[in-house]
Amino acid sequence: MNNHMPTQPLQEHVGLRAPLLFASLVLLGFGLLYSLAGTALGRMLFPAAATGSLIERDGHPVGSSLVAQPFADARYFQPRPSAANYDPMAAAGSNMARSNPALRKRISEAVIAVAKRDGIAPSAVPMELVTQSGGGLDPHVSPTGARVQVARVAKARGLDPAVVQRLVDAETETPQFGLLGQPRVNVLRLNLALDALPR
Repeated sequence: MNNHMPTQPLQEHVGLRAPLLFASLVLLGFGLLYSLAGTALGRMLFPAAATGSLIERDGHPVGSSLVAQPFADARYFQPRPSAANYDPMAAAGSNMARSNPALRKRISEAVIAVAKRDGIAPSAVPMELVTQSGGGLDPHVSPTGARVQVARVAKARGLDPAVVQRLVDAETETPQFGLLGQPRVNVLRLNLALDALPR
């Protein structure tokens, strides 16, 4: 009687066990545990950024310091235009080249509209107030972009322009670490500071 049994199926079974076990461990480790650890660490070290840098007033979120939102009232500073209509789910630029006639026409019309809105000469309109950022949701304007709006906001609120300008100066952020980026003003934070002024 031959007691010799075929070993090929057993060898194939043993040969698959190690790769399947490794794949499961990698999937569990990097797909779940790593993500959970990263999320927990982010919440501990950077709690505001980890939750979207939300700004709250009276216990309710009013926006994010990272995302622009429109302000229609003359009492508020205006952000840059948005190709995404200020929709975070559709963040995008216009993808128009500088030589595009449609872009040139839109910018020319926007310059006239902003000059009329803020009571300044068309040549004094900062380009950032008539052009869209790459993501379409830039929450900042430059100090110059805020400064040209001071007179309109002050008049609409019945305030001394010097008071509004001091608020702009106070809300102007310096370059990160003193090196990265340019001085900038977060439009949402500035408008909330305006609303917080004593009446």
